[in-house]
Amino acid sequence: MILKKLIDGLDEKELYGNVDTDISVITVHSKDAGEGTLFIAIPGTNIDGHDFLEDAFNKGTRAFITESPFDKPEITNIVVPDCRSALTKLASTFYDHPSKDLTLIGITGTNGKTTTAFLIEAILREAKLPTGLLSTIKYCFGTQILTASHTTPGPLELQKILREMVDSGITHAVMEVSSHGLKQKRVSDNHFDTAIFTNLTPEHLDYHKTMGDYLKAKEILFTELLSRSIKKNPTAIINIDDPSGQLLIGKIRRDTITFGINSGNIRGENIEVSLNGIKADIVTPNKRFSVESKLIGRFNIYNILAAAAAAVSLGISSEAIKAGIKKSEDIPGRMEKITNNKGIKVFIDYAHTGDALKNVLKTIRELTDQKIITIFGCGGDRDREKRHVMGKIAAHYSTLLFITSDNPRTEDPEKIIEEIERGVLDENFIKEESILSAHNKQNIYFAVQDRRTAIKNGISLAKPGDVVLIAGKGHETYQITGNEKSHFDDKEEAMHALKMCG
Repeated sequence: MILKKLIDGLDEKELYGNVDTDISVITVHSKDAGEGTLFIAIPGTNIDGHDFLEDAFNKGTRAFITESPFDKPEITNIVVPDCRSALTKLASTFYDHPSKDLTLIGITGTNGKTTTAFLIEAILREAKLPTGLLSTIKYCFGTQILTASHTTPGPLELQKILREMVDSGITHAVMEVSSHGLKQKRVSDNHFDTAIFTNLTPEHLDYHKTMGDYLKAKEILFTELLSRSIKKNPTAIINIDDPSGQLLIGKIRRDTITFGINSGNIRGENIEVSLNGIKADIVTPNKRFSVESKLIGRFNIYNILAAAAAAVSLGISSEAIKAGIKKSEDIPGRMEKITNNKGIKVFIDYAHTGDALKNVLKTIRELTDQKIITIFGCGGDRDREKRHVMGKIAAHYSTLLFITSDNPRTEDPEKIIEEIERGVLDENFIKEESILSAHNKQNIYFAVQDRRTAIKNGISLAKPGDVVLIAGKGHETYQITGNEKSHFDDKEEAMHALKMCG
């Protein structure tokens, strides 16, 4: 594509050099620089792309977009006030604005994004609509299944995937939209048909600093992007039972559908929840119908309602909604049940916030009067304030507790565990050193840095009918210690531990 055409949509820019040059690749990484490449210098949290301009130049790049002039002979330099905004626009232009040719559904919120996305995808497939999915777990369309790099891909990766979807015949796309993705303008040039708000609870406060800033990031999808969408009647779908959802409704100036339990335009009534799944009635403005799901927990009612509301907004039949919800398979790492012949109920869940952990454990406690063994940790180099909170919640609802590592990154794993322990001790739990003395005891906990050992020991203490929750990592298949990433899968470890316990 000719650079002049590519940059035509940039409102504020200063041009230096020849803009009639041909661009075959856009990149933000100097390792991909070369002849025919447009290099965009993105200022990051830890690394500034401007520090790699010389490297890109030495590799043959002669076209640059920067926030300050780059003085080199025989180059083209476009200076803009915000390279992130420029990247988003250029990525969309380079791939010929694929979101315009898709029915695009975006989901944001702290918890429930992935489950809601999988449910919507299942419903759309039941409606015989070719559908793509971009989620925390995977990106997929047609026969293509890609490993997810982020919850919301960067602009270049996102637009490339959306273009591939359109070219392969996909008509509908469902995507999770993270607060990072919104604040970093990864999705700013997308045209959404439907935007969903699930809930807001404390998370990512190491990045957003305050809950107010966190909510403002989520609001962008509704107050800015949905307002700029060229689609006919773009619709906001809001959880009316969530306090932040109620605040958000007052800021949206367009069609809005609300959902909730016994409230909202789309309601859940006559709800039955068990360790085998959910049964409920869904009430819409025009119809009432019953649904069944393998999903577990009252909190999943909200994900089902959000998916149903999205389907209703798109004119999907109740038959397809019912079938999609019923046929939706176990979602990796979302209250994923590990089947075994020991009579022990083992669940893997991604819960890594206080609210998510509370939802899961409260559900389990309401559905069983037997022992609950919880195994979890908190990530390093992330929000430290939630560690005490999660420790307290875990102890409050559990019988036995194993505090362990969960991607400690560059922090000392023992220090993370100590911060979690403070919340556990608030609930009068007593620390045990040996599992040999733990049988038939309650309100005790273990601090076991090695996650594999924690899972093995936790499952070894379970008896038939007991519930073991392994929380925090969910679908992840790695452990990050220092700057090293190694293979680690909670599901694999749980299955191995079950085999070993006789």
